[in-house]
Amino acid sequence: MSARERNGLGPEWHGTTIIGVRKGDSVVVAGDGQVSVGDTVMKANARKVRHLGGGSVIAGFAGATADAFTLFERLEAKLERHPGQLTRACVELAKDWRMDKYLRQLQAMMIVADKSVTLVITGNGDVLEPEHGVVGIGSGGNYALAAARALEDQDLTAEEIARRAMAVAADICVYTNGNVIVESLDAE
Repeated sequence: MSARERNGLGPEWHGTTIIGVRKGDSVVVAGDGQVSVGDTVMKANARKVRHLGGGSVIAGFAGATADAFTLFERLEAKLERHPGQLTRACVELAKDWRMDKYLRQLQAMMIVADKSVTLVITGNGDVLEPEHGVVGIGSGGNYALAAARALEDQDLTAEEIARRAMAVAADICVYTNGNVIVESLDAE
């Protein structure tokens, strides 16, 4: 029994792998479908990656599902208020997330991308742009990130890199499966 369970908080939700890969004129965000509670797989085909902002932004989350949907809704509202300004919308969301008593309790991280920038947003108020155009979050995020970084100089598309990196993470991380959803944007 975990400390969380001993304190009456229920089993800990583990989970997921999300990766963002930017290469050439393309950016993809990919995520696995596994939702785990403790050592039990509760669902194998959850959709953790989706389009926002009328299709101009892709976002993926790692963490508690309800929390992530709350953050998606908040980000969508920020994108409506600041159309075409993903970084500003994310900074505004991160400020709210850190300052709002309700939002501070949310346990999730997000990767968001549009045609020009990829960002990671955390509840600590962080809005980070990856240095190499590749970023991973979640329990298998570092495995996927390492695999993608190793593949980024190969003659592969952003989607091929993301799919191969997700396969590596699924082979290593017990909280990640091979049921991968990939969303992409191509520069015009």
